[in-house]
Amino acid sequence: MEVRGPVMCVLLMCYIFGHIMTSHKNGFIQARSSSKYGDLEIEKKLRTINKPAVKIIKTIHGELYGCVDFFKQPAFDHPSMKNHTYHYKMRPVSHPKEKRKSETNNTGFGHLWENGVGCPIGTVPIRRITKDDILGLNLLEDKYKPGGSYNTTTYGTTDPYYDQHHFAVGRTPNKGMIFNGATMELCVTAPKVKPAQFSSARLHIQIGDDFIQIGIIVNPLLYKDDQPRLFLYTKAGGQQCYNNQCDVGMISVRADVPMGTSMLPASVRGAKTSYFSSFGLIKDKANGNWWFEFGKDADEIGFWPSERFRQSSGTYVEWGGEVFTASLPGPQMGYGIFPFQDARYDAYVKRVAILDANFNFDNKVDYMESFSDDNGGYQVIDFVKSDFKDAGHIIFYGGSGLNH
Repeated sequence: MEVRGPVMCVLLMCYIFGHIMTSHKNGFIQARSSSKYGDLEIEKKLRTINKPAVKIIKTIHGELYGCVDFFKQPAFDHPSMKNHTYHYKMRPVSHPKEKRKSETNNTGFGHLWENGVGCPIGTVPIRRITKDDILGLNLLEDKYKPGGSYNTTTYGTTDPYYDQHHFAVGRTPNKGMIFNGATMELCVTAPKVKPAQFSSARLHIQIGDDFIQIGIIVNPLLYKDDQPRLFLYTKAGGQQCYNNQCDVGMISVRADVPMGTSMLPASVRGAKTSYFSSFGLIKDKANGNWWFEFGKDADEIGFWPSERFRQSSGTYVEWGGEVFTASLPGPQMGYGIFPFQDARYDAYVKRVAILDANFNFDNKVDYMESFSDDNGGYQVIDFVKSDFKDAGHIIFYGGSGLNH
């Protein structure tokens, strides 16, 4: 039975504070750090995210979203938006799309809502956030925030951030290449995690010092449950946040697609049919805006204006799993087992592709390298010459995390 509301909040906070004084090695900070935000700052953040809504609607899973006027979503609070020319029906100007051969389980988005439609035209859905949400997410400070795998190569476990983050990914080599986008089809899994941990499967594009992630995450602190959920994460100009919840977040253009929605049903290991979804992050050649594509038809869900980022193109790309351990044992990744190169039994990212410096799609990406920072907990197999039907370049990943 799913537990929601005040009861779950109390249980969650008790769990965290019951462990908050354990050692730094186990991933928890001292209690004094939990007061990062005062009441005034919390109220300010709530006002920033919970914009006045035309109406409040629910998803089929019961989450509350505010239908916010397109021009009043948090992304328009950014200083660069003062003289913007964006509009509700905006779409890419010069935007190549990779041909999608396979079907996904997310065709049409009205079924995600209790009302069968979503928000009214001219508004976008933004999840309602509470004070407890903000307090919970900031108990673990910056160490809890998603990131990329490359710094582990340089800093190893001497960096406190990467002491608790672990990766099993396929990635482009860091050799000065330029990328204008990437796509993938991602197997939906529901790894088991503890309340202060997370486990994600995502596409990560580094844009200089900044980055964007798109994919699926199990994150009990953020969502108060153990469901796999659609997520975005943006780091730009010294700020970062999930989904469309701050001024560097994505500008939504769809009234029917809720960021953070549940991606159930999840795939079952060994079943004949697995559930997967298509994702793309593509730069508009005409103006440099980055567009999030989702679903079988590569629907444009929203975009990040080019002004958000200090650099115009991507510097490297990675596909695969990321976990935050917080406490031992570490969380599962994928199905919670090491991969052995079988699409029925392994979590996978398939049909991997990049949009190169000339805005041409490369479906082979045969120069990719595989990387895991701890093979005792998580492993990855980069399989370029796939024999699986229409799978293209496929990456198998996963692990139990028990050896951390």
